[in-house]
Amino acid sequence: MTIHREGYKSIGIAALIFGVINILSFTFLSFSYFWLAALIFFVTLFLVLFIISFFRIPARQLTVGENKIICPADGKVVVIEEITDEEYFKDKRIQVSIFMSPANVHVNRNAMSGTVKYSQYHPGKYLVAWHPKSSTENERHSVVLENDKGTILVKQIAGALAKRICNYLAPGQTVKQNEEMGFIKFGSRVDVLLPVGTEINVNLNQKVQGGVTVLATWK
Repeated sequence: MTIHREGYKSIGIAALIFGVINILSFTFLSFSYFWLAALIFFVTLFLVLFIISFFRIPARQLTVGENKIICPADGKVVVIEEITDEEYFKDKRIQVSIFMSPANVHVNRNAMSGTVKYSQYHPGKYLVAWHPKSSTENERHSVVLENDKGTILVKQIAGALAKRICNYLAPGQTVKQNEEMGFIKFGSRVDVLLPVGTEINVNLNQKVQGGVTVLATWK
């Protein structure tokens, strides 16, 4: 397991706060209220370890395949439905949405190899990630990938806790399947918009792993 570069600053700040709080706690509380100082230590230690775990990149055997569209994120499938895309395609698409809790790995990966045709940040609200309007009203970053099999759109969507979306792709860039697409801090959602007729390989409420689980298959 390694730590994602997006976490260095957050972990450093958390460690500094942990140190200051516990130095003060043990200085002023340990003689009279040792139990309270110990409680503060364990609570703050848990929070630091949680923040470290949030930025983890676990070692995995990634799934690769030209005919496969791989899950771009860890989490649970919360939506599989046909929608009308108003942002890019202007037609009907199959939307598959993956909800990421704060406990999930938050690295986002390219679902397939291809060329970046579109990459656009949209400011917006911070509705809870499972809200029906979060796909169109929340802060989000949309990327369109295209290859000889087809074209998909992937949205990184902020939630009530997620306040920063990191995206590393630019139009015209050539990317490989499972390379890093970006990172969302502190829980949110990723939508994948697929052509109607694409074979979906996941089910509602299924837990998936980014870079591992096959989301869909080109026909």
